[in-house]
Amino acid sequence: MSGPLAEALPKPGARASLGRRLAWLERLERVDQGLLLRVRRLESRLATRLLRALTHLGDPASWIVVCLALAGSGGNGPRQAELLATAALGALALSQALKRIWHRPRPAASQIHGFSALIESPDAFSFPSGHTAVAFAIAAALLGEGPGLGGLMLGLAPGIAASRVYLGAHYPLDVLAGALVGTAVGLAVRFFVG
Repeated sequence: MSGPLAEALPKPGARASLGRRLAWLERLERVDQGLLLRVRRLESRLATRLLRALTHLGDPASWIVVCLALAGSGGNGPRQAELLATAALGALALSQALKRIWHRPRPAASQIHGFSALIESPDAFSFPSGHTAVAFAIAAALLGEGPGLGGLMLGLAPGIAASRVYLGAHYPLDVLAGALVGTAVGLAVRFFVG
């Protein structure tokens, strides 16, 4: 075959390469689902209460309260509130944009055999985790700020990330990507605003 149609069709080697990439992505998806199911098997009443509380600490309302408390505290508080707000808004905007690009459905919508979520999902898309991105962005932006503030946030961020997988709102890969996105945003905020 020759002509414009032949030029538009992928070459045989390109089709094989695409097939290898798709097979790799399918394997990655299976591993991600397997890890999610393993984490969900750890379910206990106490862990569920604790991890629901951690997830709610990562909700926007919680960050607004912390931001307002810092802003009204005097000293370095207003500057720390600015870092927190800028990091949170930046991470939220970037993670939401990436979710709309990737369109990865939440675990509850994926009909995984043997899976049930323990929490309602705030939106339809899963990749990357917005809660995780915001938590890590705030932790990175506040690192080195005040006695223990950055350390406290750095300790809280992985807990929020773990809660999202345990409760079934996200896959492990979603929270890993959220942590990377958030850390990058928080460091950028620290560099440009701090």
